[in-house]
Amino acid sequence: MSYTYVILGAGRQGVALAYDLARNGEAARVTLADLHTDVARRAIERLQALLPATPCRFAAAVCDVARPDTLRPLLAGAQVVVSAVPYRFNVALTDAAVSAGCSFCDLGGNTDVVRQQLARHEPAAAAGVSVVPDCGLAPGLGNILAAHGIAALDTAEDVHVRCGGLPERPVGPLGYKLVFNFDGLINEYSGFGEFLRDGRRVQVPALTEPEELEFPPPVGRCEAAVTSGGTSTCPDTFAGRVRTYDYKTVRYPGHFAIMRALFGLGCLEDRVKLADGRVVEPRPVLRALFEHALAYPEVRDLVVLRCTVRGQRGGRAVTRVYDLLDRHDEATGFSAMERTTAFPAALVAHLQARRLVAPGARPLELSLPLDTYMAELPQHDVHVTQRES
Repeated sequence: MSYTYVILGAGRQGVALAYDLARNGEAARVTLADLHTDVARRAIERLQALLPATPCRFAAAVCDVARPDTLRPLLAGAQVVVSAVPYRFNVALTDAAVSAGCSFCDLGGNTDVVRQQLARHEPAAAAGVSVVPDCGLAPGLGNILAAHGIAALDTAEDVHVRCGGLPERPVGPLGYKLVFNFDGLINEYSGFGEFLRDGRRVQVPALTEPEELEFPPPVGRCEAAVTSGGTSTCPDTFAGRVRTYDYKTVRYPGHFAIMRALFGLGCLEDRVKLADGRVVEPRPVLRALFEHALAYPEVRDLVVLRCTVRGQRGGRAVTRVYDLLDRHDEATGFSAMERTTAFPAALVAHLQARRLVAPGARPLELSLPLDTYMAELPQHDVHVTQRES
């Protein structure tokens, strides 16, 4: 079989999605659509250079995702639409895909948006297409590992997911390299993490509850703190089944103390009214500084992901641990964050194209054939180790 995909957004993640779908998604055609013609054109040129012998046909298109009513001609004939644009567009894009008779998945990042998408279950089911939000790294792969671990036990009790995109070594004032969109980063650092504690859903403020943890070389000692969005819908899904479900983001030591100080000073606010009545806008300044000072193009990135599931099987206590350590790929130029975000999402899109995901709009952890996903993940060059004790 061969399939037609449309990717909305031809930036870093969009190119990585197209690359993996062409290699591993049985793609006959992949259209990369972007608001900017030159961005889409350069993306196609890079893909053709990376995959000169591929039978997949790449096409560039211009689209404005802020006007989803105009997308129908672009989506016509596609089996799956993948959104690699900011999450604020995903509800309207879900509606456009369902209306065009296409399945839809995205990289997500905001649970309130996901819940609005899941409210489209009946229209999607009636159209015979599937909608699966939050399919990237975290939320995404981390939650699939958790679901797989829960399914492997007779009774699951505690689930802990820890994930971070890091430079290969601590650099700069934050020990950090900006590996994805500034607004997406600050969204994670804002609001609340939605967790299960003692079987009940709770909200825990972002940047709190720091803990130390150790990873194999070259990563070593790190810290983790609560961030928002990483659990996605899993606390809803597993309420009543597990006692604890939580998520924290991993950074090198000292990072979160500085970020808490910046938040406390109001540096992340759009507008701050001072005591003398003046209004300042610090956030655009901080965005410019982050993008300028934290780029570090000479420093490669890596991704760590650890999912720990504790429970019972056959009357004995079991701890199952999933670990991922991914590095920048010198051969393709894809960063670890691009690889571990886009490639797992491409696998979801391929499952949807093969109609291995039932029609309707469902949470990621309830949508997928978990064993099939885990078996095929290495084919997408994402390698997770498992161990039990």
